[in-house]
Amino acid sequence: MLRVAEHVELTDTGLQRRANEDAFLARAPLFVVADGMGGAQAGEVASQSAIEVLSRGIGDSADGSLEERLSAAVQAANAKIHGLSIADDERAGMGTTVTAAYIGESDVTLVHVGDSRCYRWRAAQLERLTDDHSLVEEMVRQGQLTEQEALEHPQRSIITRALGPEAEVEPDSQTVDGRGGDLLLLCSDGLTTMITDDEIAEILRSNTQLTAASRALIAAANKAGGRDNITVVLLRLEELDLDPQEAEQTQVGVSTAGLAAAAPSSPSSDQPAAVEQRIPQQARVTEKRRRRFKPGLGTLLVIFASALLLSGVYFASQAIYFVGADNEGFVSVYQGVPYELPLGINLYREDYVSGINLSQLPSAQRATITDHRLRARSDADDLVRQLELGQLGSGSP
Repeated sequence: MLRVAEHVELTDTGLQRRANEDAFLARAPLFVVADGMGGAQAGEVASQSAIEVLSRGIGDSADGSLEERLSAAVQAANAKIHGLSIADDERAGMGTTVTAAYIGESDVTLVHVGDSRCYRWRAAQLERLTDDHSLVEEMVRQGQLTEQEALEHPQRSIITRALGPEAEVEPDSQTVDGRGGDLLLLCSDGLTTMITDDEIAEILRSNTQLTAASRALIAAANKAGGRDNITVVLLRLEELDLDPQEAEQTQVGVSTAGLAAAAPSSPSSDQPAAVEQRIPQQARVTEKRRRRFKPGLGTLLVIFASALLLSGVYFASQAIYFVGADNEGFVSVYQGVPYELPLGINLYREDYVSGINLSQLPSAQRATITDHRLRARSDADDLVRQLELGQLGSGSP
């Protein structure tokens, strides 16, 4: 099963524009780049409106295939933008491109309108996965222009399809295979009209870290002139090995039964709940007299044994996972157990953040997500992926 291992998003105004009309969405499993048009605030409104609609999600599997659901969401964005454009004369004709990638179980679904692009970097080879809906791209396809001539053509910014100008739009959609190690690049034409595909490939080859690669891509576009806003979204895929036997493990190194029993069943916030620390009165008196106390050998042995026990529990906890929600309410997978010790020591860390917010879920699914049940990694990952793909039933464990 595929999952996004890491992702980085950067956007830059460029050197010749006063405002940035690009927008992006980066909430696994959905990633989107939108490049607004219409000038001043109109382009910004169009691109942000597209992102706003797509950020609501694409429904569950009962609504059709991933391609159908993602296409429907893009068409809903088109309807909203078109409605805004005809309601306000200052925004008449505004629009936006959109290129969306949704990471499925074993493949990637793409829905695309305009001249923003999606590339796949695999085995040191760059492959463009989308076709531009632009005048110069059509001329290239017909053999009237070369790729290099298209970069300098005075009509390179004219697109033949966008969200907003018309009441209806027909997006391109496709599903391509995905593999662990694949790198996907979504970008606005502020990158691709400034540098060639060969230059993009060389930058990805020379920069294995996503942040460094994103910065290098934007820097190259600006060095070439930076005529437009530049947005880059990079994401690396990994394959999860969901071993059914691993999901059945309920004990790893130490017994988790006591920990699970102590975990709160209905946390009061979206964060993993912390254990309340209560210090008895006698313990406080002992604390005040600590300076007068000289531990003997027996006490030192007890302290040493306790430290060993705690360290054993901690390291064992790193093989345990649970599902919860982060501070913004997005469903996440955590490694460890849902406890916080004194001095700010957490027994968990965030391993993965999805694009699903608790507010989007029915109450039964919210209860499943927030019960903080201790799980094997495969079990936690599978639960969240089912949720992302719209396959989680209301009674799922």
